[in-house]
Amino acid sequence: MNSSAKASPWWTPSVHADRRPFLIGRNAIQAALRGFFAHEDFIEVDTAALQISPGNEAHVHAFATEALTTDGQKAPFYLHTSPEFACKKLLAAGEERISCFARVYRNRERGPLHHPEFTMLEWYRAGESYESLMMDCVRILALAAETMKTKTLAYRGAESDPFAGPERLSVAEAFERHAGIDLLASVAADGSTDRDHLAAELRRTGMRVAEDDGWADLFSRVLVEKIEPHLGFGRITILDEYPVSEAALARPSARDPRVAERFELYACGVELANGFGELTNAAEQRRRFEIEMAEKARIYAETYPIDEDFLAALSLMPEASGIALGFDRLVMLATGAARIDQVLWAPVSEYGK
Repeated sequence: MNSSAKASPWWTPSVHADRRPFLIGRNAIQAALRGFFAHEDFIEVDTAALQISPGNEAHVHAFATEALTTDGQKAPFYLHTSPEFACKKLLAAGEERISCFARVYRNRERGPLHHPEFTMLEWYRAGESYESLMMDCVRILALAAETMKTKTLAYRGAESDPFAGPERLSVAEAFERHAGIDLLASVAADGSTDRDHLAAELRRTGMRVAEDDGWADLFSRVLVEKIEPHLGFGRITILDEYPVSEAALARPSARDPRVAERFELYACGVELANGFGELTNAAEQRRRFEIEMAEKARIYAETYPIDEDFLAALSLMPEASGIALGFDRLVMLATGAARIDQVLWAPVSEYGK
């Protein structure tokens, strides 16, 4: 067969027949998770995809569009990259436990684990610690496996036991264990970072350092190259306590102000979820958004607006914890699918070819 031959479209009957078991599994897992949240007294909510701001993370890219007013004037909008801002406004409005299966949109993303339009499962617990979200994750992964009648989550030959107790590892511990780097030696008590110190550590361990790399670039390089390849194999890994500069929406840890109440969930080397003890200080949130947008401008020569409505809502938002889980990725690992498009009923058309 000619390796350059174009693959058949997803709607071809034979291709659909191959994908259909994964899709039926998707529906079963979604139904099971809806039952889980209903049992836990969550209210399922919907949020608008069109937003004034798509989010303010430096390396997350949005789809821009525009609305026309009734008199034909143009107003800029974006497709949201997460339902987070809207969900937090609902917490400010008085909701206490909410869940949301949201279709979200991210530009510059397409591959075996990435799709421009995908489903984000988010849920929030007002008045509860972010450790409660960790327990939710353990139960949800086990429920997905039970629903598919499998004992393991799998991806590219790797397996993870969702019924075993999870490994909980701080980011600093992971840097020391897998890269031989003392990460927090480059983070001050006020959360500021020392780029040159971290760069010297990377050079000492033989890693590449470019002249224009910032501290965040170096952090991400170590995380991707040295740490993530070790996470979630055999059992789930909860990677906890990110430096505050890498947790723009999370509150600082009471234990150590250099780190934040942020964790990520991994299985089979795949990042599945990102959870926070939520930041509710509007002034601090604005400051962090401005830092993120300055970094976005430096790297990509673009910025996104700050949602002033969201910052205003923070004054009413209770202490809470929230998390975003890549639902399609969870389905992949529970069903054994190799690519994200196999678990999407109607994938986005290919582009750029």
